[in-house]
This record gives sequence, C-alpha cells and structure tokens, in this order.
Amino acid sequence: MGLKIRLARAGAKKRPYYHIVVADSRAPRDGRFIEKVGSYNPMLPSDHADRVRLQDERLRHWLGQGAVATDRVARFLGKAGLAPMPEIREQPKRSAPKKKAQERAAAAAAAAG
Repeated sequence: MGLKIRLARAGAKKRPYYHIVVADSRAPRDGRFIEKVGSYNPMLPSDHADRVRLQDERLRHWLGQGAVATDRVARFLGKAGLAPMPEIREQPKRSAPKKKAQERAAAAAAAAG
C-alpha cells in the first residue's frame, strides 16, 4: 500500500479549502483517507499564519513510515522545515509566443526605437 500525503478539497464552490491528509495512493482525491494532518486555506493572504496549518509530529511519523508528499504538500513541508525543499520545476514553454509572433514583436521593437 503506497501512502501519499496530499490535499483533499473541501469548501464551497469558488471558495476552496483543503485538508492535508494521509491516504492510500489508490483512494480518490476526496475519498477515504487514513488521517488528517493539516489544512490549507488558499483564500487567506500568503503571509497569514492560518493559511497552512500542519501537525508536525504526525507528519514526521508518516514520513518515517514511507509516505510520499505530492508536489504542493512537499513545498509546504519544505517551508516548515519538515522535509527538504523540493526543486522548482521549469514552467512549460507551450504558453510562450511562437516563432513568428516573436519575430513580429522583435521587428516592431526595432522599428519603434
């Protein structure tokens, strides 16, 4: 049984609130879980104390049992000092302007100044 430490969504429509839970990796996102070990409220400002709440002792226990955190939860654990900070992956290049659009923008910049 692979254990994951992940987010389970709660809250109303357009008002997200997440529980940080330890769950079997095969269980659905909002389905059965083993233990609730924290919460995440993205509606609060990033410097607010209650934005991310973690139960440090229980998280250390589950990490010792072999539970693996998802990317977002690993970032929370890294900031709290419970686990090493994960490397930040590069953002996808698909959203960047394509070659012809970049050439047009360069030509417009050269013509303007």
